[in-house]
Amino acid sequence: MKKLPEKAPPKSTNASYTRLNKWISNAGVCARREADALIQAGHITVNGQKITTLGYQVRPSDMVKYRTKVLKADKPVYILLNKPKDCISTVHDPQGRRTVLDLVRSASQTRVYPVGRLDRHTTGLLLLSNDGQLAQKLAHPASQIKKIYQVGLDKPIQAADFEAIQAGLVLEDGVAQVDKLAVVAADRKNLGIAIHMGKNRIIRRLFEHLGYQVVKLDRVLYANLTKKALPRGKWRLLTDREVKYLKYLA
Repeated sequence: MKKLPEKAPPKSTNASYTRLNKWISNAGVCARREADALIQAGHITVNGQKITTLGYQVRPSDMVKYRTKVLKADKPVYILLNKPKDCISTVHDPQGRRTVLDLVRSASQTRVYPVGRLDRHTTGLLLLSNDGQLAQKLAHPASQIKKIYQVGLDKPIQAADFEAIQAGLVLEDGVAQVDKLAVVAADRKNLGIAIHMGKNRIIRRLFEHLGYQVVKLDRVLYANLTKKALPRGKWRLLTDREVKYLKYLA
């Protein structure tokens, strides 16, 4: 059968049109860059027609599919959660443990994903969204998103170790550099640490490297977001102003 020519993208500035890669990203499949790869690979159809043209625009009435799955261009959702302890920062846990999605289930009917992760025993601020493009940018080291944690240790930190962390420690995966470190209690067991690195368990590994055990780790600031008026285990939607600032940072 002769292949039908692919229609050109609509040349309209009407706000009802959406670029195909943005539609795919808003549907929670992936970020726009990965969406472009899916389009070029021929995995996307619009109204039954395979589309490989970057920049293609679709209307709300169009049926967009990724292979056999129909994609709905959901409105971007941005949720800030004050994560409690013993909660998994994944979409699904094979062991059936409570996940962060269980806590925000009533926030939106749109499927959202954690932006980065906090390990099971770490508490504090966690952003969840269906905006794949922003999530990818925020997680990228180049964005240098500032994060502040309160750290509780099993024993007082020694002055030499404090200075070593400030200077930068060499771990198994390279140098770990903090932005700022401060002792916040007279017993020298409680510290504040500002860092923009996103390596796995980086703060716990910093102190474990020097013989300390982290008994409490709480993220109190993420980018421009704080825990003000947000109790543990609760969530709220970001304001438009907060979203705009996050996009500016990324």
